[in-house]
Amino acid sequence: MKQNKYDDPDFFAQYNQMPRSIGGLEAAGEWPALRALMPDLQGKRVLDLGCGFGWHCRYAREMRASSVIGVDLSEMMLARAKAFEHDPGIEYLQLAIEDIAFAAEQFDVVISSLALHYVERFDIVCRKIHEYLAPGGSFILSVEHPVFTARAAQDWHYGPAGERMHWPVDDYQQEGMRQTRFLDNDVVKYHRTVATIINQLIETGFTIRQLSEPQPTPEAIAAYPDMRDETRRPIFLLIAAEK
Repeated sequence: MKQNKYDDPDFFAQYNQMPRSIGGLEAAGEWPALRALMPDLQGKRVLDLGCGFGWHCRYAREMRASSVIGVDLSEMMLARAKAFEHDPGIEYLQLAIEDIAFAAEQFDVVISSLALHYVERFDIVCRKIHEYLAPGGSFILSVEHPVFTARAAQDWHYGPAGERMHWPVDDYQQEGMRQTRFLDNDVVKYHRTVATIINQLIETGFTIRQLSEPQPTPEAIAAYPDMRDETRRPIFLLIAAEK
């Protein structure tokens, strides 16, 4: 399934109001941890899968990447990315992640931020990325944490006064599609256990260099108080892998 909610005008309008849509990388609670996993990008050929507004593409160029290709299925997301600035070192392609087709060893670094939990066949995408990376190349990815995606409801258990009591986890071992709600819309995500994600990377031929289950920084919580509850359970899983 190749889902494209971001070209729905109502959904896109709501997404535009999210802090990370307005403030960019600095408004993303997981960004400091993801940045710490990045290799040196100077002179590197970079591919960004699910590039959205192009924040990571522009960051890579700021870090002196030689070239960047950003891939996203959404025409509206890419239009916004292109509107920020014209950089001849960045090329944007409107394409589903599942449909990517590049040359062997075309890239030194592949980045994917919060996109691969929308992809049904993670194993196929991993094999493609491994083929497209040069030897020694890096695959840096973030996905919604399996503790977060296990239940389709993806919500807290609330007390009688509406307080957030705890985050329930159920059906964790039952992998597959989850029909959930995001920005008041029905959205399809795919739940995989931590073991499945890691083992599929290893079976593809990647070496796992580092994992991260980041919490928002105190500075992020001060700026966005709603992030405080993100310290109570993992919401993101970040992985640095190497070919």
